[in-house]
Amino acid sequence: MTFDLAFIQTFLFTVLRISTPLVYATLAAVITKQAGLLNLAIESMMLSAALVGVMVSGATQSALIGVLIGLAASVGIALLIWYATFIMNCDLYLVCISMNTALVGGTVFVMYLATQQKANTIGVIASKSIGKWDIPLVEHIPVIGKIISGHNIMTYVAVLAVIFTWFLIYKTKTGLRIRSVGENPAAAESVGISPVKLYFTSFGLSGFLAGLGGLYMSMGLMSYFARDMLAGRGMIGVSAMRVANGAPVGSALFAMLFGVSDTIANYLQITGMPPQLVAMFPYAATILLMVVLAVLQNYRYKKHLKLRAQAQSM
Repeated sequence: MTFDLAFIQTFLFTVLRISTPLVYATLAAVITKQAGLLNLAIESMMLSAALVGVMVSGATQSALIGVLIGLAASVGIALLIWYATFIMNCDLYLVCISMNTALVGGTVFVMYLATQQKANTIGVIASKSIGKWDIPLVEHIPVIGKIISGHNIMTYVAVLAVIFTWFLIYKTKTGLRIRSVGENPAAAESVGISPVKLYFTSFGLSGFLAGLGGLYMSMGLMSYFARDMLAGRGMIGVSAMRVANGAPVGSALFAMLFGVSDTIANYLQITGMPPQLVAMFPYAATILLMVVLAVLQNYRYKKHLKLRAQAQSM
């Protein structure tokens, strides 16, 4: 493996490509986090969009219709969780875990009913793909052009999604209400803001963003649906959100950091390392990063207490 300029360009290009679904998953977690909720069902939303998008685009031979119906499926799952939790008074975390478990097996079952295949839809469903975009002018810039240009359209939409999420949360009345509910639901309700309605909005947006990530996996990064194709990306998105404490831009950057570890794991496959060790590398890196950040946070907290004690003793 030669670490020359061409290798670096290819590596960074791959990082952006692999980080795209992680960014979507992270933003889906950010929206509900700002409302004071931890959405653990992002994986199920992504899976539903990925499967439905492939099946509908294959049946209609239209990528656009596949994307729209896939997003509708993902949002439907999100709103079902909202209904079970806030209307039927079920426990949010149990509903999320149940939905993840149900959709991991449920998507395979639906795929089998439609294709008689349990592994993937290759050769059975002729799904349409979301195309790539060579950015005019940028594609001709030395070095940078080969890194930034030529990605799937969904990768560029992910950048817009980060900007949209930041703007929504910090620059709009809806975002202000979502944050107020997240900080103190009782206080928000006392001034006429309905927490349940804001939870509906946040879960709906979360399902939409998660759906984009699922569609990228099955119609952008690949052109088929495969069993376990997400490989825990939904939970990694939640981890990235937790590390950045729900900040949209910071969470997206941490998602890309996890994308770096995933890219390194892909390159390690050609070095002859055991495949089991390579497969666990991104998740081990995720745990290690969270441990390091927790230690640093604990150190800062102890330092703060020490300084406050010194100030009080003066």
